Amino acid sequence: MLQAVLNAFKIADLRRKILFTLAMLVVFRVVAHVPVPTVDLTQLNRAFSDTQYGGLFNVLNIFSGGTLQNFSVVAMGVYPYITASIIIQLLTGVIPRLTELSKEGETGRNQLNKYTLWLTVPLAALQAFGQAQLLHSQFNALPDFGLIGPNALNSWTIIISLVCGTMFLTWLGERITEDGIGQGISIIIFGGILARLPYQAVQLFQGGSGPGIFSIALFGALGLATIIGIVLINEGQRRIPVHYSRSIMRGGRMMRQAGSSFIPLRVNSAGMIPLIFALSIMSFPAIVAGFFTASQTAWVQQAALFVYGLFQPNTLFYSLIYFTLVVAFTFFYTSVQFSQQRIAENLQKQGGSVPGIRPGPNTDRFLSTVVNRITVAGALFLGIVAIAPWLGSVVTGVSALLFSSTALLIVVGVAIDTMKQLEAQLLMRRYEGFINR
Repeated sequence: MLQAVLNAFKIADLRRKILFTLAMLVVFRVVAHVPVPTVDLTQLNRAFSDTQYGGLFNVLNIFSGGTLQNFSVVAMGVYPYITASIIIQLLTGVIPRLTELSKEGETGRNQLNKYTLWLTVPLAALQAFGQAQLLHSQFNALPDFGLIGPNALNSWTIIISLVCGTMFLTWLGERITEDGIGQGISIIIFGGILARLPYQAVQLFQGGSGPGIFSIALFGALGLATIIGIVLINEGQRRIPVHYSRSIMRGGRMMRQAGSSFIPLRVNSAGMIPLIFALSIMSFPAIVAGFFTASQTAWVQQAALFVYGLFQPNTLFYSLIYFTLVVAFTFFYTSVQFSQQRIAENLQKQGGSVPGIRPGPNTDRFLSTVVNRITVAGALFLGIVAIAPWLGSVVTGVSALLFSSTALLIVVGVAIDTMKQLEAQLLMRRYEGFINR
């Protein structure tokens, strides 16, 4: 593996891509330490240690790569862009115009990406307002916040700064995709999570009354088992054999040529998207309830506190709902992706068929049945991974919130994808890659 790394730096073009990616990550980490105007960091730190709201803020902080803890201009990370991407992908199978664009190659993809960027702006503005309002109303971390009145200019400056921060990270991600190594948006999230690891490790060992060595070791073993499971499930696939038969002209005569291949149906076709989608839904009730916890009306305040307590990440109710949503979204997103690929239709056009299955609708039903069966394993695994931090804290007594399962999926998935891209680049240039065959 070390030799493969050295080989990668020997190739000028590949070396430039790697160094460009690292440079963009450095820019991201520099911007992550630029706070928005008028933020009170003392009150902001109190929000993260608060017994009522700390759980919610820590979950949001994990996904933002730690930028929410100092409420920097990129405090929302690329989460609004990811949400917009998911919405556009779901609408592509519903709206005919978007479906047509998805079939138009590079031109259609560029247009869909424009729609995604346009949708990112209002989503980022809504999230910026919600987070700023909660910090202002409950902790006075933004003392001069208000969309109307004497503080309106300052408040709009905060919202615009956060929106621009998200769009800047999105631009960085696109530059990495085009000129660097790996998928840019995933690399940005990956870099933010890795930057938090030393701080998280120190937290585990701080304080004389902290968890014991045995509990920490057991928690580490559970984390390692989770990583191994993620790799196995992400790389697992069911290979469906396919036979091809086509007519070719040879020597003035029409001849039949046969061949064989396979369709790789992945156990986890949805990736980390079900976790992200479920996390956004689970965070929404707590954020909305937080607006009313300081209400002067007693019953409104009590109802808000009750809802907020239900949707704390360290509760049994939260874990059960989270598990259910992840499983449901895995089936839903896999079904949407499978229908958009039109595998049976493309096979029939290319003269391919699955042995023992008639082409056309019968092949489509057969493949759908196989996908649904293998997705059961992938969905249940994602659901277990989603609540693994809570299960780990129950078993070991160690607060596992900081070691988010979503973060593990992102880190492992991005590492595997980036390694495969480097592997392909090396093999194209006749170098030995990372994986021995």
